[in-house]
Amino acid sequence: MADGGAGPAAQLGGGGSNGGTTPSATPLLGSSVNGDGYNFAPPTPSTLSMPIPPELAGAIRLIDRFQVEGFLKAMQKQIQSSGKRGFFIKKSVGPQVREKFTLEDMLCFQKDPIPTSLLKVTNDLVSRSIKLFHVILKYMGIDSPAIISLEERIELVAKLYKHTLKRSELRDELFAQLSKQTRNNPGRSWLIRAWELMYLCASSMPPSNDIGAYLSEYVHHIAHGATTDSDVRVLALNTLNVLKRSVKAGPRVTIPAREEIETLLTSRKLTTIVFFLDETFEEIKYDMATTVADAVEELAGIIKLSVYSSFSLFECRKIVNGSKSSEVGNEEYIGLDDNKYIGDLLSEFKSAKDRNKGEILHCKLVFKKRLFRESDEAVTDPMFVQLSYVQLQHDYILGNYPVGRDDAAQLTALQILVEIGFIENPESCVEWISLLERFLPRQVAITRAKRDWELDIISRYQLMEHLSKDDARNQFLRILRTLLYCNSVFFSVRKIDDPIGLLPGRIILGINKRGVHFFRPVPKEYLHSAELRDIKQFGSSNTAVFFKMRVAVFFEMRVAPVLHIFHFETKQGEEICVALQTHIKDVMLSRYSKARSGCATIMVSQNDVSQADKPGNVEMYDKRVQELSREIDESQKKADQVALVEKSRLESRLTSGHGQKNKSKLEVIGNHSERDTLTTVGSVNNSIEMDEREGEKKRLLHETGSSSGTCAMPDEKKHRVE
Repeated sequence: MADGGAGPAAQLGGGGSNGGTTPSATPLLGSSVNGDGYNFAPPTPSTLSMPIPPELAGAIRLIDRFQVEGFLKAMQKQIQSSGKRGFFIKKSVGPQVREKFTLEDMLCFQKDPIPTSLLKVTNDLVSRSIKLFHVILKYMGIDSPAIISLEERIELVAKLYKHTLKRSELRDELFAQLSKQTRNNPGRSWLIRAWELMYLCASSMPPSNDIGAYLSEYVHHIAHGATTDSDVRVLALNTLNVLKRSVKAGPRVTIPAREEIETLLTSRKLTTIVFFLDETFEEIKYDMATTVADAVEELAGIIKLSVYSSFSLFECRKIVNGSKSSEVGNEEYIGLDDNKYIGDLLSEFKSAKDRNKGEILHCKLVFKKRLFRESDEAVTDPMFVQLSYVQLQHDYILGNYPVGRDDAAQLTALQILVEIGFIENPESCVEWISLLERFLPRQVAITRAKRDWELDIISRYQLMEHLSKDDARNQFLRILRTLLYCNSVFFSVRKIDDPIGLLPGRIILGINKRGVHFFRPVPKEYLHSAELRDIKQFGSSNTAVFFKMRVAVFFEMRVAPVLHIFHFETKQGEEICVALQTHIKDVMLSRYSKARSGCATIMVSQNDVSQADKPGNVEMYDKRVQELSREIDESQKKADQVALVEKSRLESRLTSGHGQKNKSKLEVIGNHSERDTLTTVGSVNNSIEMDEREGEKKRLLHETGSSSGTCAMPDEKKHRVE
């Protein structure tokens, strides 16, 4: 092995990763040969299609990304200037043999620094690429003492993250260098250190898609190789697992903290607290690669929640400032993307607190439902039921479900019974007054004297002796579920465009399986509702959301349906659209499921065995459901193309006098069969509406064929909810 590097100088088609050598063939036409007899043959699709080491098969697609000839020429210059005899040494046969350096040679371990980058990068990144390799050599113990301390290793990893996290080109270069240093590495300790570094970098700083595809194939080959060292195999398998996750989640936003790197190096975990809405909490473990989705799965396992697809983590922010610290309802809940890293979240919490001068900002992770779905009521998992109750209770106490005095007194008595059970003399309970204040929404409590509330609630509570805690909880849920807007998820928005002119500037939107509900935020007051079938289109941008809805307008004592576009400012537009689309699909599939069940019942009652064995109507329904789902996606594309035209048509119609001469009022429309001209959400909703009204299976088969979708917001960045 020469001083300038280690590894084989095998030509493509003749050498493998085990270091064997084969006499070189005649130089390739068009290749350049220097005075020492080196033949620089850049790889081409034809040469790379020859047999090559299996671990490099994925590199065939990346011919244009590597600068093989430039790298090897720069390497030869570096060797000559240092007085060394050669780059790779190979036994030759006959005086006419020329060396052919290829991609395989470049991606072999070497001890010396590299003179340029392995990949084609801009000139300003070449020097940074060279510095990356110096860090790799130092971490491996080649360019430094053979054994480096844990603190030094942590510092070197942090340095790599600092220099490459924000630059995808440098991340690709880093992984190309790491794959180079793990091929044909003659020193076992060096090899293990190189794989360890690969694992640490791949955990939360993935390469681009094309380099990632090559790297996955390469790591997979090593991890499952028959002759792979056992310690290397473990590191390669770990690298493969974290690479799959980080490619999906993307790179970290912040550089991992020192303790995060240390725990991954030492196979330990950090811990953090996740709260529930009733202020109880659980401790979860995480490392620098743990995402929100990982944390949700871990937490579900801890609390034995078997059905958790509708749950997620939320960021809860609450400003504590003097007397406002105890106010209920000043929390803000922000839904977190499943691919968000826990380490990034905790780092952002700390930064937000530091920036919030003069006020104390409390940030915490909260576990709650992202969406209430109709299928939830069929779930019997005790933990699922309990968490759903806690969330409904939390929303009720915040005032999200405005109710009258009688209902408020009854709901308060039921909550107290769930909390402490039944006691003979409730006023003797030291917690009684605090429980009244806790479970009675503040905006309702101020509507009459405190003592009147106490007497009313006590009288109701004393009538509940026969109820268990579970009975009281179920009765509480039943009362709330009678509300049109129960089981909503709530979003705070600001009005931009209100054609009706009746909505306040700040609005709370509640979205559930019945539609969109509008509330005045302070004091919380229910205003209007738009059912799902009345929402024709919807869409969002990064800063806003819009709905095109059918609303009632009064013309000389006549109610006429008119389409209006409502436009609101919000950063949660995508969440709003996803919630709406989920409920619409649920309704559609529910209708078809019921029809399918009814059709199957008819078939069985006829005892027509021969007919039942044929594809029949049941399979037709299954096929129809699949077709409808495809049509949903197709119609989304069509909606974008017609949105601007439709908006112009509506504005023209509105200005012609529909909304100018008469007062308008938004209300629940009821059943109406007007069809929109667009094939969008509204056409499906109208189809559902006709199914309900007619109740005919033939109509379900032949007339519910329209599809739904969303459209991008006019004059905004286009956004589609998939």
